[in-house]
Amino acid sequence: MLRHALLGILNYHPMNGYEIKQFMDQSTSHFWYAKLSQIYTTLKALEQDGLLVSEVQPQEDRPDRRVYTITAAGQTALRAWLAEPLTQIDQTKEPLLLKLFFSAQLDKEAILAQLHIQRALYQRLLETHRSQTAALIKEAVEHQPHLKRDALLWESTRRLGELSTELYVRWLDETIAQIQEHF
Repeated sequence: MLRHALLGILNYHPMNGYEIKQFMDQSTSHFWYAKLSQIYTTLKALEQDGLLVSEVQPQEDRPDRRVYTITAAGQTALRAWLAEPLTQIDQTKEPLLLKLFFSAQLDKEAILAQLHIQRALYQRLLETHRSQTAALIKEAVEHQPHLKRDALLWESTRRLGELSTELYVRWLDETIAQIQEHF
């Protein structure tokens, strides 16, 4: 699916790999992310498949940059992927839940310490969803009114991130309270 995420991002406008990574970090990272090395590997494969083209742009004070542009074949592949219905729920991996599942052998303080760390991280993420991410969507539409339809869907994904993070914080609070009381 990284292939399709990159095609979707480049469908907005040409970018280099680092700009794509920044775009992902500011927009899709709560539901889809990639390491920079994965992005560059996938960009190369997409170009070999004819779904992207690239050009090297010389820079005076920095190394040259390779900018990728989606091709008509890439746009067709993106639209075909978007039109495919999802007919199953993908399983997720939750490292915290795996650790918690087996943590009965730890003492109460060790378990609570991990849960409090996660709560702080999720609270910070919740604040990001509510402020920075929402502001980026609003700013994008103000500067590029043609993205109004996109922004409606971006807001929908942002809102799910906010709600799921709120739920996670609530679950952490309940789990912390249960361990404090019954462990």
